[in-house]
Amino acid sequence: MPKTPFVHRMMRFTGRLRFIFGPAVSSPLDHEMTPENKALLASQKAASQAFITATRPDGSTYLVPRDPEDQSLR
Repeated sequence: MPKTPFVHRMMRFTGRLRFIFGPAVSSPLDHEMTPENKALLASQKAASQAFITATRPDGSTYLVPRDPEDQSLR
């Protein structure tokens, strides 16, 4: 009989652990947003709107600041 691969043994072991301890706890995706999360989302949206995506003829893309005076990426 061939030896059981390590991956199979590990999956069997973790399956037994889940059976004993239960599944991992994860937060629901539809939870209420905290003020910190709302502020972070707003700052990320503002940062992403500061640039536009330009496409080269070969299909590759790069970021260009909307403000021509912005030297942050140069």
